[in-house]
Order: sequence, then structure tokens, then C-alpha cells
Amino acid sequence: MNKTIYFIRHGETDFNKERIVQGSGVDSSLNDLGRQQGKAFFEKYKTIDFDVVISSKLQRTHQTIKPFIDTGLKWEQYGEINEINWGVHEGKKSSPDMINAYKAMIKEWGEGNLDARLEEGESAAELSERLRRFFDHVEQRPEKNILVCTHGRTLRCIMCLLKKQDLGEMENYRHSNTGLFLVHYKDGAYQVALENDTSHLEA
Repeated sequence: MNKTIYFIRHGETDFNKERIVQGSGVDSSLNDLGRQQGKAFFEKYKTIDFDVVISSKLQRTHQTIKPFIDTGLKWEQYGEINEINWGVHEGKKSSPDMINAYKAMIKEWGEGNLDARLEEGESAAELSERLRRFFDHVEQRPEKNILVCTHGRTLRCIMCLLKKQDLGEMENYRHSNTGLFLVHYKDGAYQVALENDTSHLEA
């Protein structure tokens, strides 16, 4: 069945603002700006006839789409679209050593070693594997208009998967808080119509 999927990143958290690593192990809340961003997205897209809203299992995504949930729309949560696990870096403010370790891992991914990871963290291969499971599920669903709220690195990986690009290309994708990635699924293929659109924030 053909579908239109609206993927958005969650709104801002204080951890985003203070450049503290979140990942899947830090279940932070939106700050005031993050809630305003979620409300702005709702105001622009509330007339879309969404059949279901889907979030990760982390509360910053629930809170971002809460205005849609509050209208009575069906809401489901999937751990498969949680943020990547950044291992021992989670909950810490970036240091030079952390940045160097991160850059080394990104370089490895770019060279094709998708099993590279930060200490105790998740690899690009593992992230893509669970995202493929999520898409297998979505493709079988009956709904036509789906809103999905997820995370920055997750969205980068999603874009590579949908465009059939190497995961080493993830760094080419920007992701802003509540940035919209609009995707059409037609005849078994995906077409990306918008990337990181933040026009709802300009009002």
C-alpha cells in the first residue's frame, strides 16, 4: 500500500543546548524551546489526516508529538527507532578525547567498517539492522499517512537506507530539532520529498 511518512526529529532538550551526549541511554525531557518547536510543528501540520503517530520509547519524542496524541490519534512506540547508543559517552559533555574517539569511529564507518563503535556503544550495522526491522513493519501496516518522531543519528541512517546509500554517507545529512523529512512509499520504493524542513519554525 502506498504511504506518506512524515519523519521528524524531537524538539530541543537542555542536553542538546549544553552539548551533552544523549543517545538511547539518556531519557531527557524537552525544554521550553523544545515544547514550542513541537507546538509550531503541530500548528502547521494539524490539518494532515494522520492515521497513526509513532515515536521512539524515549520521552523527548513523546513530548514533541504530544499535541497530536492529545487529539486522540492512535499512538504507538517502537524501540527500533530509538537513538543510537553512544556507550560510555552518554550523559557526558563532549571533551577532546570524546570528540577524537567519535571522529575515529565516523572515519571507520566511512571506510566501510560498520561494526566500529564507541566503548559499550552501538555500531552503524546494529542501528541499520533495527531500522530495517522497523521499515519491514511499516510497509505491512494499513495506514496511509504516518507521523514518526525519532532522533538525529537515527534519521541520518534512515536517509541512507531509503536512498540505498552506504551508511558511511550519514554525515551528509543535517538534522535540526523538529526538522521534517517527508517520504513517499509507492509501488515498493521510497522517494524523499523533503529533508530537514524547518519552515514551521519560521512563523
